[in-house]
Amino acid sequence: MRMEALSKCLALTDDIFPKVQPHFYTWINRYGKNYLSWSSVRVELVTSDPELVKKLLRNSENFFPKRKLLDIGEKLLGNGLAFIEGEKWAKHRKLADKAFHGERLNNMTPTIIASVETMLEKWKTQESKEIESGEADSFGDDYLGLLVNAYHDWNDKNKLSLEDLVGECKTVYFAGQSILGSLNSWIVLHLAIHGDWQEKARREVIDIFGNQNPLLEGITKLKTMFMIINETLRLYGPINGLPREVAREVQLGKLVLPANIDILVLNSGLHRHPYLWGDDAHLFKPERFSERIAKATNDNATTFAPFGLGSRSCVGMTFAMIETKIVLSMILQRYTITLSPAYVHSPMPIISLVP
Repeated sequence: MRMEALSKCLALTDDIFPKVQPHFYTWINRYGKNYLSWSSVRVELVTSDPELVKKLLRNSENFFPKRKLLDIGEKLLGNGLAFIEGEKWAKHRKLADKAFHGERLNNMTPTIIASVETMLEKWKTQESKEIESGEADSFGDDYLGLLVNAYHDWNDKNKLSLEDLVGECKTVYFAGQSILGSLNSWIVLHLAIHGDWQEKARREVIDIFGNQNPLLEGITKLKTMFMIINETLRLYGPINGLPREVAREVQLGKLVLPANIDILVLNSGLHRHPYLWGDDAHLFKPERFSERIAKATNDNATTFAPFGLGSRSCVGMTFAMIETKIVLSMILQRYTITLSPAYVHSPMPIISLVP
């Protein structure tokens, strides 16, 4: 079914669910928001029911832990914060919370700007230049620096093993490079298609920053960009589903679930369901988020969860939003974005959803 869907040309449309996940699209329409299927040799409950998802994620630690990675997945993505459980997760999460909080986020802004300047200079000259930052004998106070410091810590309670350090680096690369790279690509595509929104975003950036580099205190004022980013996350979210497993027999809503079955919270189904978002759910309409996320979702957070929900939500989501706003601001200050005549619209789910 998937090979057949991917072999067909797709028009320049955001109605990509039937192509990208044809099996889920078909079965939701045939069996409803909750259904059982086989994933290899295990039974899997696939759900896009917001009420069921709310109950599931509220009790995720005790009854619905994250599904363990296969060996090949662990080698590729690393057994880092996004995949570990229990005391080990609590230890790594505490470290990550330090990195992606308050003053440390503020301190990362110059590094983000320097990186974007290098990218934009490369666009102009096709020549890369090196950026030197920090002291040679310092690990820094960003997340990577804190990880390396923990690896060198003499206290066994705080110390990370080399395996843990490598795993976290793989996870950071996956989240920071693959996911954010794809997100920025999808946003730029939509700004090229929807010139009116591109101009609105550019005017907002110029009004707030002029031709100067973005400042952190101005980032929160980018309301139009906030709408554009969230609508892109809704349609082209980095995570198509949240995999869980049932630790022991439990009642979930009207369902009694036996131990050792899998659950997939289908984000793409929640983000695109006409019942939740209206008959135009497949259209790019940033104005949905004009009165913040709570209003757009009717105060039901489970209907829009691009970074996950609850205690296991992405620790770097604030950083991701800041970085994305800085990147887009600096691009819009310098460039008008147009769509190449050679562009072929063919979204592909490879870990994250890529162009």
